[in-house]
Amino acid sequence: MLVVITDYQYDNIDAERRIIGEAGFELRDYQVKETKEMIPLVKEADAIVTQYSDVSREVIGQLEHCKMIIKYGIGVNNIDTKAATEKGIYVCNVPDYGVEEVSDHAVTMMLALGKKMQILEKAFREGDWGYSSTMPLYRLRDCTLGLVGFGRIPQLVAKKMAGFGLRILAYDPFVDEEKARAMGVRPVDLETILRESDFISVHVPLNEGTRHLIGRESFKKMKQTAFVVNTARGGVIDEKALVEALNAGEIAGAGVDVYEEEPVSPDNPLLHMDNVIATPHCAWYSETAITTLQRKVAEEVVNVLQGNEPFNCVNRGELNR
Repeated sequence: MLVVITDYQYDNIDAERRIIGEAGFELRDYQVKETKEMIPLVKEADAIVTQYSDVSREVIGQLEHCKMIIKYGIGVNNIDTKAATEKGIYVCNVPDYGVEEVSDHAVTMMLALGKKMQILEKAFREGDWGYSSTMPLYRLRDCTLGLVGFGRIPQLVAKKMAGFGLRILAYDPFVDEEKARAMGVRPVDLETILRESDFISVHVPLNEGTRHLIGRESFKKMKQTAFVVNTARGGVIDEKALVEALNAGEIAGAGVDVYEEEPVSPDNPLLHMDNVIATPHCAWYSETAITTLQRKVAEEVVNVLQGNEPFNCVNRGELNR
């Protein structure tokens, strides 16, 4: 059976070669992004591994006997899941490889924003001795954290932020309310999150139901002292509306690791605002996360090609209908 890697950004794929090779499967790797170039390379694949390449309906339509498409990562928005489902192809991901890293990143952003560290440092370097540049500043213990989503990552965020004594709310239509309350988290609706939170941290996948979940009207409902952090997917927040809200002073600041268009243009306004901490979609990164991701992708490929159900399949429900 043939496994094709369309693209990757790692130093090597030694782990994938070893795991897939030891199972008796052939592995071919490329760095291909264009549809016309990709189709002949993946046409006969039994499994496709992709990182950033667009595995579109056009590509999927040409697959002869593919059993699975797996993403190096969590979000599968570069894979046409509907088209894959129509052909009976599993769409898989690795949802747990970087949960510690992403939750750490979100917490770091909130702590830095809450203390206005980037504003304070800039003012200090420019000769301002004192704290006037950060006014007003509030005690963390007196603040409310609102989590949009309550899966693996936001649960870790809640656990880590609980040590600072914040009141923690969570909005998730699929939330296990008993589990949330056992963690000291109060399940609420999105309106309550927007209205009452001092920090809003976004942790939902990007799909038709969540695109621009946080938009222009959402920012108008927030406190003017609120900070918004997004380490999920750029399209969950209407980026234009976020910029407008920041410019209008409707919110106090933002921490952004993901964007509606990636890579980000150097003239994106979010990169030039003193009250924004912007990072280049790297919240997931640590050396441990990379090695874990590569290993788990290879293990999932072997698992499926050996005739087993995938460990993590985003379209399992649709395939079983």
